[in-house]
Amino acid sequence: MTDISSQDQTSQMSMPCIERVRHELKRRELTVRSVEKLTPNMLRIALVGEDLADFLSASPDDHVKIFLPTAEGEPERRDYTPRRYDTAARELVLDFAVHEAGPATQWALEAQVGSRLSIGGPRGSAVISGVKHWILVGDETALPSMGRRVEEAGPDETFTVIGAVTGSQEEQTFETAAQLRTIWVHRPLSAAANASDIISVLNTVDIPAETFAWIAAEASVARAVRAYLTEGRNHPLPWLKAAGYWVQGLADAHEKLD
Repeated sequence: MTDISSQDQTSQMSMPCIERVRHELKRRELTVRSVEKLTPNMLRIALVGEDLADFLSASPDDHVKIFLPTAEGEPERRDYTPRRYDTAARELVLDFAVHEAGPATQWALEAQVGSRLSIGGPRGSAVISGVKHWILVGDETALPSMGRRVEEAGPDETFTVIGAVTGSQEEQTFETAAQLRTIWVHRPLSAAANASDIISVLNTVDIPAETFAWIAAEASVARAVRAYLTEGRNHPLPWLKAAGYWVQGLADAHEKLD
């Protein structure tokens, strides 16, 4: 494969547009409508409430803050992607990966119809437009964002999705009008902060000009994949967005890398 310099490549491209949209912050009190076990370690929880009448999530990688009560009184806060929402139905769907113990995992495992949850946000959205070709790279924490982006896409868009999960039982199916190629990387959770398997797969993937690369995983993995694309594949920075959705060893931590 022949690469050209990122400067020359960028000069030959149209540019994607990333619009930052701010939203009014509002706390919402919601009730669980249903709990579905998507995979052995992923729960999908549908929440409803009149507080969703003006809910807006303009981008598939938005996040809401969920507030979890504690014995000490001050709630624990965790970030989750709006997997799907319907303002007319007053419904919001969140997916919970339940591999590890923690307050959000505990709440999700105990949730049943009628359970209550407080949320806030989204604070803002980064709306990406002018893109027809995508490569999405992420782990379990990124599946809600990746799935939503693919499912909201039109027939004129193409996607290569690379998802890192613990095994075939954790793979998901996305229904979309877009052209989709999905590659699953199987690795144990103990290797979730190791980017080598993902990079090995990326080595086999053609990345045409004007492809937007979206990356979200453990922070060190996201950094390594970003470096591989920009330094090893000369992928231009305007066509890339990366984030560390979690940091190994730290609770409620994340890193913005772009």
